Amino acid sequence: MCFLLSCIPFVFAYAQEYKYEIGGMGGGAFYMGDVNKNTPLKGLNPALGITFRYNANFRVAFKGNLTWAQLSGSTNGLDNVFPNGLQTSFTRNAFDLGGQFEFNFFPYSDKFAYLKTKRIAPYLLLGIGGTVATGGDGTFAALNMPIGVGVKYKMKNRINVGLEVSVHKLFGDGLDNKDLNDPYKIKGSVMKNQDWYTFMTLFLTWDFGPRNRKCNSAKGIDALMGLSKK
Repeated sequence: MCFLLSCIPFVFAYAQEYKYEIGGMGGGAFYMGDVNKNTPLKGLNPALGITFRYNANFRVAFKGNLTWAQLSGSTNGLDNVFPNGLQTSFTRNAFDLGGQFEFNFFPYSDKFAYLKTKRIAPYLLLGIGGTVATGGDGTFAALNMPIGVGVKYKMKNRINVGLEVSVHKLFGDGLDNKDLNDPYKIKGSVMKNQDWYTFMTLFLTWDFGPRNRKCNSAKGIDALMGLSKK
């Protein structure tokens, strides 16, 4: 009997832990490519998105994002000279749909202190996605690979906030415009003639989907409380 009673607080503690998160994010984005080789934050534009996360355990999560961002660039003021004195600029609306694997450096939760969980956890992410960019001189589409870091904080039960920076490597050139699609006529490779963009976002998510455990089912709780019907 004592064991059953001692299980009750354990039941309700686990009933507060959730498997899923859903929410939104907002921040900035910038492009790196033929007209921005190595200057972070140049041409910073807005970015907005929605996110869904499945928390497999305290350290591992799988996330899906749908993000819109404006990306832009210009040859104006550049030191390097393009063939035939090319002067051009572009502005694109980019849509990024992708999935990512996240690894938390600390076990992430605001409960279960005996498991050394933390309300705050830095994390690494790696994934795969697809990019479609409209505007300019046509539609561009390519796969991308996001790599990044972030930090998440459990504000209170069910509410998470965080900051994330992800660099997206495109497997294709032409995000900018047709004039900048291999302007030097150099044979492309994984690292050459490929465009990149970076998201810097703040996110807010809400937990849902209690974890199913044998001990916290309605029948199990009734049995523990001595309320089961014969």
